[in-house]
Amino acid sequence: MAGLPVIRVGGKGSSLSSSSVYAIANGLAQVSIDSSALDRLASSSSSTNLKPHQLISLLPSCSSIEESRASLVVLLSKLLSLSGSPNIRTLLPDRIAAALNSSSSQDLGLESLDLTEEEAIALEKLKDFSAFYGICALLDHQSAALATVSDAVAALSCEALKADVAAFNSIDAGDGYAAKEVIGVANDLKVLLNGSKLVGKVETEAVSEIPKIHARLRVQVKSVHATTREELNSGAKVGKGGSRSVRSERTALLALGAALFDLGDYSLRRAKLDLEAVGSENLLSRLVELFEKQCPSGESLRSGFKLVQELVFEEAETYVKFAHQVNVLMELVQKIVTWEAITVFVALEGAELTGKGQGGEVNGEVNAKAEKKNEKKKKKVSLGRGTTVMVQLIKDKLQGKGGNAVDSSELLENWVKELLSLFDPKNSDFDGVLNKVKEIVESNETRRLPKLPKGTRDFAKEQMTVRKKVFSIVEDVFERHGATALDTPVFELRDTLMGKYGEDSKLIYDLADQGGELSSLRYDLTVPFARYVAMNGITSFKRYQIAKVYRRDNPSKGRYREFYQCDFDIAGQNEKMGPDFEAVYVLTELLDELNIGDYEVKLNHRKLLDGMLEICGVPPEKFRTICSSIDKLDKQSFEQIKKEMVEEKGLSVETADKIGTLVKERGHPLELLSKLKQEGSKFLENNASIDALNDLEILFKCLEKSKCIGKVVFDLSLARGLDYYTGVIYEAVFKGSAQMGAIAAGGRYDNLIGMFGTKQVPAVGVSLGIERVFAIMEQQLHEGQKQATRATKTEVLVSIFGDDIGLAAELSGELWKEKVQAEFLVNKRGTKHFDRAKDSKIPWMIIVGEKEQNEGVVRLRNIAAGEEVVIRRSDIVEELKKRLNA
Repeated sequence: MAGLPVIRVGGKGSSLSSSSVYAIANGLAQVSIDSSALDRLASSSSSTNLKPHQLISLLPSCSSIEESRASLVVLLSKLLSLSGSPNIRTLLPDRIAAALNSSSSQDLGLESLDLTEEEAIALEKLKDFSAFYGICALLDHQSAALATVSDAVAALSCEALKADVAAFNSIDAGDGYAAKEVIGVANDLKVLLNGSKLVGKVETEAVSEIPKIHARLRVQVKSVHATTREELNSGAKVGKGGSRSVRSERTALLALGAALFDLGDYSLRRAKLDLEAVGSENLLSRLVELFEKQCPSGESLRSGFKLVQELVFEEAETYVKFAHQVNVLMELVQKIVTWEAITVFVALEGAELTGKGQGGEVNGEVNAKAEKKNEKKKKKVSLGRGTTVMVQLIKDKLQGKGGNAVDSSELLENWVKELLSLFDPKNSDFDGVLNKVKEIVESNETRRLPKLPKGTRDFAKEQMTVRKKVFSIVEDVFERHGATALDTPVFELRDTLMGKYGEDSKLIYDLADQGGELSSLRYDLTVPFARYVAMNGITSFKRYQIAKVYRRDNPSKGRYREFYQCDFDIAGQNEKMGPDFEAVYVLTELLDELNIGDYEVKLNHRKLLDGMLEICGVPPEKFRTICSSIDKLDKQSFEQIKKEMVEEKGLSVETADKIGTLVKERGHPLELLSKLKQEGSKFLENNASIDALNDLEILFKCLEKSKCIGKVVFDLSLARGLDYYTGVIYEAVFKGSAQMGAIAAGGRYDNLIGMFGTKQVPAVGVSLGIERVFAIMEQQLHEGQKQATRATKTEVLVSIFGDDIGLAAELSGELWKEKVQAEFLVNKRGTKHFDRAKDSKIPWMIIVGEKEQNEGVVRLRNIAAGEEVVIRRSDIVEELKKRLNA
């Protein structure tokens, strides 16, 4: 025991950590009692009523020796916190400390001891509590280590499986939807895999789900750590009420158990896949044998978690047994992760097992030529910078551990034995592995790819192809209706934007003062359009604009801080409700042509809303703020909105209830309109409502005549919170599986342009939330509902098998002059050419090798059909054009 670190407990200001409990429990450290803590206890007892007590009864029967020792550590700490207890003597903590420092790990030496009544009561009250938190401390320490090491092991599996890890780059979409820990795991994996040439195109759920599964464990580790740390350092309480409930802690451990189960399940899946990646049949056969014999099975993992679930609902006195079972599950998962490390190491480095052994050759004479070839092949593919360090660390630990192995099978057995030891948390070498992983991740912090600001996105080539196609459709629809393009500055004077957006004005991005002008990023495209029309004295204008806008909002799914809007507006005096009809028609036309799926257009009238509020008794000065509350009905229940209107905005309960009755009205436009215009309707007693109903009658008849009314729903709950709306308002809502909220909106704003000039120019418009449309399309692509779009428009790949760049330039130049979309590749390896064409989905290849060049021909290959024809070099351009135009 000499030379072990000493952990002092009981001193003033000292704290007990889970790591300390773990170290003492496993004999990796000794415990020492601070003298000041002993001074607070009695050196002897004045009581003559001493009774013998079996100290071994302090230990729960279900516990392992490690858990028993952890229980005693916590019990010792709690006893030392019982200050002012004259009948608790120093003898008791001294005896517990001696047991913990005993050289025998199996025999704690807790013989019978005569105890005072107060000592017996304290032990009885504290033993189960101490046992529970002793096990919690073990779980806290081990799960934190497991969360770190499992990331590195999983990263190695990504390489052994040649897995597609592109998804790790797109987890943080910038919309705030991905959890912080999920992003953290993905970033750590990218650091470990940085520079890897082994990750590839193989898609597997066992890899794609790593960030979510590992992040779930991180979250639960933090939860258990927080409660455990607090309890380890709180004072002991042994009043008549007994120990307090640990219900919340049990809930935390249950969640930890679920996270451990998922981690073990996916780690086991990858381990089995890693086995398939082992190249040597002999090695594979022996490794499978060892794996099936020693690695916990999926059934044992499920049984372990099932027992955890059953015990959590048992009576309170079983909570120690419950914690013990979670710890058993932890050990199962640790062993599974260790076996994943073993299988992936052999898959990546197993070739060495058939080469040289420890200080000699395992299978006699090694073919020098083959060894050189293997070494050359290894140099061509490399691990990530982080995983390379991990593999080298393992190889260093295995150096000289082959023993007297006479063949690769025996050497494999020795390696498995050493790796099981290396990844055992109780082994001192395990700390080296753990610290190395932390060092890799932390040292690479400065070399990580820069992080995007929240609420923003990058768009890869595949996404840009979809976006360009969508923008093209949008422009075609707008121009079909006679709109002309307009562009305005990305920022405006702050005074231009303020006062136009109601309560949403707080979301405007303000810029730093430059030369005395206070400017802000544009919030939408409508206000800049109104400013442009007024500033230029325009009285009639039909325009469209596709540009980015900015909102200092909280990112959420489909909601960003920087995003595109596609606006269509009609300004000027026109036939009554004509522009309104066209704007709604354009909206349905857009969504139909984008083919995103089912949607509905909710429609209302601002004057009808005002009339409704007046009918319900809302004061005019509160119309806008109450509309803002009603506008939230698509996200919150009416009871929540009612509470806001009454408690925050000062409406009476009676008025709020009247609003609640009316805003529930929705249905087919003409049918609901007829209902609102029936004799006796209160809406007919209000001038604003009458005007609105007359407008809507014209609009609905136009929509019916144009055969697009089937997508429109007349909905009195639609409010649209922006202050500038004066007439018809509408928004489109996607009805598919993706919960996106409104994907387009608009309405009439007759007074906005007049705010910037002397003339009132009426206007109406619609804005398509294109980012949400993209999000829907991306989800549909992910779910396989739509065929993936090619990232490039390349029609032919000019493949020069060799190193003649001049020939590539000559042939490509001829194609480009004929407006053929072509790329070229010069490489001696044929697989490079075919992989390039396949990955980029290029339909044709022109192949020229040394033989073709000598014969004055080329090979024209149809990728999809897998067919080739030989064509004279001089005829290839014309022949290719014929086939492209066929």
